[in-house]
Amino acid sequence: MAKKAKNQKETEEIVYAPITPQIITDTIEKNYMPYVMSVIVSRAIPEIDGLKPSHRKLLYTMYKMGLLTGHRTKSANVVGQTMKLNPHGDMAIYETMVRLTKGNESLLHPFVDSKGSFGKQYSSDMKFAASRYTEVKLDSFCAELFRGIDKDSVDFVDNYDNTMKEPVLLPTSFPNVLVTPNTGIAVGMASSICSFNLSEVCDGTIALLKNPNTSTEKILDIIKAPDFPGGGAILYDREEMKQIYETGSGSVRIRSRYNYDKAENCIDIIQIPYSTTIEVILKKISDLVKEGKLKEITDFRDEIDLSGFKLTLDLRRGVDPDKLMAKLFKLTTLEDSFKCNFNVLINSTPKQMGVVEILKEWIKFRMECLRRELTFDLKKKQDKLHLLLGLGKILLDIDKAIKIIRHTEKEEDVIPNLMKGFDIDELQAEYIAEIKLRNLNKQYIINRINEIEGLQEEIAKIEEILKDELKLKALISSQLTEIKKKYGQPRRSQIIHSEDIGAYEEEEEIENYNVRIYLTREGYFKKITLQSLRGNDEQKYKEGDELFVSFDTDNLADLVFITDKCQLYRAKTSDFDCVKASSMGDYIPAKLGMDEGEKPIFMQINKGYPDNEFFVFIFQNGKGVRVPLSAYETKGNRRKLVGAYSDASPIVAVFHEKEKDPFEIMLVNDADRAIVIKTSLIPTKSTRSAGGITLMTMKKGQKLEYCINDFEEKFDLSGGGFRKYKLPASGQLLSPKDQKVEQLRI
Repeated sequence: MAKKAKNQKETEEIVYAPITPQIITDTIEKNYMPYVMSVIVSRAIPEIDGLKPSHRKLLYTMYKMGLLTGHRTKSANVVGQTMKLNPHGDMAIYETMVRLTKGNESLLHPFVDSKGSFGKQYSSDMKFAASRYTEVKLDSFCAELFRGIDKDSVDFVDNYDNTMKEPVLLPTSFPNVLVTPNTGIAVGMASSICSFNLSEVCDGTIALLKNPNTSTEKILDIIKAPDFPGGGAILYDREEMKQIYETGSGSVRIRSRYNYDKAENCIDIIQIPYSTTIEVILKKISDLVKEGKLKEITDFRDEIDLSGFKLTLDLRRGVDPDKLMAKLFKLTTLEDSFKCNFNVLINSTPKQMGVVEILKEWIKFRMECLRRELTFDLKKKQDKLHLLLGLGKILLDIDKAIKIIRHTEKEEDVIPNLMKGFDIDELQAEYIAEIKLRNLNKQYIINRINEIEGLQEEIAKIEEILKDELKLKALISSQLTEIKKKYGQPRRSQIIHSEDIGAYEEEEEIENYNVRIYLTREGYFKKITLQSLRGNDEQKYKEGDELFVSFDTDNLADLVFITDKCQLYRAKTSDFDCVKASSMGDYIPAKLGMDEGEKPIFMQINKGYPDNEFFVFIFQNGKGVRVPLSAYETKGNRRKLVGAYSDASPIVAVFHEKEKDPFEIMLVNDADRAIVIKTSLIPTKSTRSAGGITLMTMKKGQKLEYCINDFEEKFDLSGGGFRKYKLPASGQLLSPKDQKVEQLRI
C-alpha cells in the first residue's frame, strides 16, 4: 500500500497558476510611474525654496526643537526627532545634516552651527564623526528661512503617519534656491544648481522687483557669476554665462588658486574647484609622476590643517611655476567644470529655468507668502480691535457691568446678560467677563482703549499694502536690503576673463645639466658642458677677439643681453647648442635677430626682477644712473625690450649691482684722467629712459673712454686722489705707466 501511494504521488502533475498577459504600457503606468514621480517630487529635485524634502524636514525639526535660539544639542538627538517626519535610516538623515553644517564647508551660508568633526566637502577621506559625538544648533541665518512660518505663510500637510504637521515649503525671505548649491539625480532627469553670492542675488532680485522687464544683460552686470564655497577662479565667458542665465543649462570652468613660495621653491595650492576633491587631484598627479610626465615636481603632499586647505608641490630648480600650473590645469582636475542644469520643482512640476526666470518665480512665491503673512496679522489685529471696541462700551458704566455679573444667578447667564446690557457680541462679552477683578478700574480700561487708535493705523497700513502690489514688492525689497546688510559676504570665487588665460602648449622636455658659458667682445657665444671642459682644450676665438665674460650655470637658466643700441634681449641657455672649446660658437646678433651693427655689451643670468637689485649704466658724456631690475619686468616675458636705457649719450659700460653689495668702478676719460667711485653713490631712477647725473666732470670735447670694475690689478692707484666720495668729481691724472697701459689697451 505504501509503495502504491508513493508511485501515485510521483505521477501527480504540478499545476501552475494561469499566466495573464499584460500590456507593457499599463505595467509602466501602474508600477513604474508612481516610483518615478515619487523620486522626482519627493526626493531629488529642489523646490523654489531651494530645499529638497530631506533638508526641509531636518531644518523644520530643529526649528520646532527650539534650536534657532537655544543651545546646541547632540546630533543623535536631532536625527531621532527628524525620523518623525523623515522615515529613513539614521545615517541617511545624519549625512543630510553634515552637508548643511559650518564644519563641512559645503555652503556659502551654512544652516547648521556645528561643533565637532564633520569632514570637509573638498575631501572624500576626511570622514565625519558619529552623531553621538557631535553637537548642532541652527545658525542665526536660518531665521530668514522661517520668517513668517508661524503666521500661515505656507501650507502644512500631515506627516507620513498623520501624527503631526510639516510645511510644504519654507517661506524663505531671500532666493535661497540660488544661494545654496544643490545637486540631485532623479529618474530621467537631474538637477545641478551652483551657488551665487547672496549680496549680488539680493541686488538682482531688487532690480527685477523694480522692473520686471530687466534684461539678462543687466542682471549679468549685477549677479556677475556663480560664487562657490571653496573659492577658486572662474574663467569668465560672458556668452556662456548669458546662456546659463537664460536657459539654466551650460558649464562653468573653475581653476585652482595658488601661491608660489620662492624661498622654499614650492607651489601652495590654496583653493580647488568645488566639483573635485584633493584625493582625485593627488591620485592624478601621482600617476603623471609615475609615467614620467611631471618631471618638474620632486614631491607633493596634503598639508590641510586647522588654517584650511593646502596642497603643496615641491619644484625642481629652474622650473617656471606658472608654466607648470598651466600644464597641471590641462592634465588634472585642478581646473574643472561645473555642469549647470537648473531644474526646479514649480507647483510639483519639474521645470528647467534660467537665473532670471528662477528669480521671477521666487518673487511670485514670496509675494504669496508675504500676502498670507500680512492677512494673518490683519486678522489678529482686527480681532483684538473688535474686543477693545467692546471694552470701550463699558468704560462709561463699569458699575453697571459689575452689577450685571453680581445679580446673575447662574454662571452660564453672565455672557448673555452682558451682551444684552451693553449691546455687544459674544466674543466681546467673553473678553470683558474674563478681566480680573483688580483690572476693573478706569485707568486699566482707558489704557487698553488707547491701543485702539494704534491698531486702526496698523490695520489701515496692512490693508493698503495688500491692495497695492507695488507696496508689497517694496516690502520684499526692504527685507532683501536688510538681509544683504546683515549677512552679505565678499565674493569667494575670483573672476578671470577667458581671453586673458593663455592655452597650455605641450613643450618638449628639456634636460638640465651644468654648463659654462662664454661671451666674447665681438659677440660670439659658447655653451660648453663641464665634462667637455675636462679635456683642457684651448679656447678658440676669432682673430682680434677676446673673452668678455664667462660664468657657470645650468641648461635651464634665463639669460639677459644688453646691447649698444639701447635694447635688451632675453634667451635661455637651452636655446644654444653645446659646442667644443675649439669652436667659435654662435654669433649672438644673428642668433637673437639683432639690428644691423648691433652687438651685446653685457650678459647676465636672470634670477627675477627684485626692487633691491639694479643695472648700472655709465655713459660717454660722464653721466651714470642706476635702474631697478623691476623696471624690466614685462607681462609674458617678452624676448626683446626696446628702450632699455637712455639714448642721450653712447653707452660705455653696464654692471649688475645688489643693494647690499655695492662695488667700486673706475671711470677713465680720453684725457688720461680717472676717478674711482662706489656704485652706491650713483642715484637710482625708476624709469629706464633716465639719463642720470654727471659722475665725472670733463672739459669740452672730452669723453669717457671706458669704465671697469677689475682695475686693482691693472692700474697703480697708490698715488691717491682717485677715490671720490662726492659727485660730480674731477678726474685724477693717471701715472705715465698707466697711461701706457691704457694706450696698449686701446
